[in-house]
This record gives sequence, structure tokens and C-alpha cells, in this order.
Amino acid sequence: MSNYDDFKAGKIYNPDDPQIHAEKAQNQLLNYEYNQTRPDEEEKRQELLRKMLPEIGQGTKIHAPFNSNWGGMHLHLGDNVYINFGLSMVDDADIYIGSSTMLGPNVSLITTNHLIAPELRKEKRYQYILPIHIKENCWLGANVTVLPGVTIGENSVIGAGSVVTHDIPANVVAVGVPCKVLREINEDDRKYYHKGMSFNPEDLH
Repeated sequence: MSNYDDFKAGKIYNPDDPQIHAEKAQNQLLNYEYNQTRPDEEEKRQELLRKMLPEIGQGTKIHAPFNSNWGGMHLHLGDNVYINFGLSMVDDADIYIGSSTMLGPNVSLITTNHLIAPELRKEKRYQYILPIHIKENCWLGANVTVLPGVTIGENSVIGAGSVVTHDIPANVVAVGVPCKVLREINEDDRKYYHKGMSFNPEDLH
């Protein structure tokens, strides 16, 4: 197998590969064009996203700017996904984001890792990739970082500034560096929205 084949197979590979660089550079052109669009050019943005991404559902929105070293070609989005300003993706591997998930400002999704042994990083910077799965109806707060190979279960909330180094189960609130489960989502979350401030879901418009 070639170095490029190792990359595609998820094995350890040398990122300084002409074929890899050529593909990345080509895909980044559309990413650059997307980031130059005006806020009122939503139709143009959607057209570009359909060219850039292998999957994008109905009602999904990504605010510019967002940065992707593969131009979004490994990003799979469900329906009604909302991504706020400043998404950064090291998306050498696939990233899957389920329907109705929200990402706050300046979230980072990192699928790539380098080797610990210093001699294997010194010249060729060997690395490997692992996919990220964020299930349906999650909310990632501002400045969250998700590391390679992580799965976040459906409905879970990741607190702002967290660094997610391992899988997070469904239906929990998780926070911290490294990110840990704080508690399960419960009935109080349907009565109170902030520090004892109550609401009635039936009154919401």
C-alpha cells in the first residue's frame, strides 16, 4: 500500500504527501469562497455547502467563517443543524453531526493525532486519524474541543470550554477539562432554565 492508501485506510501515514496536499488545496478553494460570502447571501452559501459537503440536511446552517483543512469534504450533517461562528475542523477523518444539533461559537473538531514518540514526529510528523460522531439533538457550548475518535450521545449538552477526550453517553450534561459527566438531564431542566429561574414549556411560542 502507498502512503496515500494508508491515509485512506486510517493507518499511520506521512501527511507531507503530494497527493494529499493537492486534494486538500483543491477543496480549500470552496471553503475560502464560502468565507468571503456576505451575510445576506444565504442561497449562495447553501449552494456552496452542497458542493463542499458529502451530506447536508434540510434547514442546516453554518455561519461564516469556518475553517476546514479538507474544505468540508469529510463533514456529514443531518437536518436542522446549527453551527455558529468560528467552527474549526481538522477533518482528515469523517465527522458526523446528527440532526438538530447546535454548535456554539469557536468549536473545534479534531480528527487527527500525532504520535507520542519524538523521533516519529521530528521530520515526517507521522499521524493517524479517527472519526468523530456527534449524535442527534446535542448542544456543544462555545469553545468546546472534541478530540479524535470521540462519540457524543444524543441529546447531551457539553459545557462551554470543555475538552472532550473520550465518549460521552446520551442524555447528560458534561463539562470540564477533560470533559466529564456532571449529571443526567432531568425533570428540573423542564422547569428551570437558569439558576432557579422557572418557566412553563406550554407558554413557549
